[in-house]
Amino acid sequence: MSLRVLLADEHEPTLVGMRVALEHAGMEIVAIASNGPDAVVAAIGAHPDVAVLDVDMPGGAIEAAAQIARELPETAVVMFGSAAHDEDLFAALLAGARGFLLKDTNPDRLPHALAGVAKGEAALPRGLMARVIEEFRVRERSRTPLIGPGGETASEREFEVLSLMTEGLTTREIAERVGISEVTVRRHASALVRKLGVADRAAAVEVFRSAMRARPSA
Repeated sequence: MSLRVLLADEHEPTLVGMRVALEHAGMEIVAIASNGPDAVVAAIGAHPDVAVLDVDMPGGAIEAAAQIARELPETAVVMFGSAAHDEDLFAALLAGARGFLLKDTNPDRLPHALAGVAKGEAALPRGLMARVIEEFRVRERSRTPLIGPGGETASEREFEVLSLMTEGLTTREIAERVGISEVTVRRHASALVRKLGVADRAAAVEVFRSAMRARPSA
């Protein structure tokens, strides 16, 4: 599969190694950056299929991942690191990254992993996948349900839409992030306003924030 790839890493030998492996597999390196802000600019200019960002590069890799995911939802963001600390791993995924690969990944496997991400698959080593699943279970056990005055509970999709509204995303951005139409996003928002017994979206967002503050620690 021919992919257009952006590489962002301040470590020159790592960049060279990745470039050789990817180009050998027929992929095109359309941009290279060494810090977060430059990676964002390069991504917006090149519109790559996949953006591989070093989680430890200067300038805020997580912030760069979030901005690329927001500005270019068609670009799959993959973080790349020598180690995956839980804080970095979950922050990257919450920012919109579709995978997290370790730098000791076999170079021959890297093109396959990126091709999979471009097709919608997750790029996570087995050890990291287990940690993600466990974190999901912990969060589900500790999540405070949103229940309106009439006893109606927000559905999981409504909860997801509301959480993205809380991040300040527009209807269009939420639709792109979740993979649904803008009409469906508006329908979920209207259902939330009704279920929570509030006046508008802004009030629903405040209810969500209050519920999150009241959530018990995992």
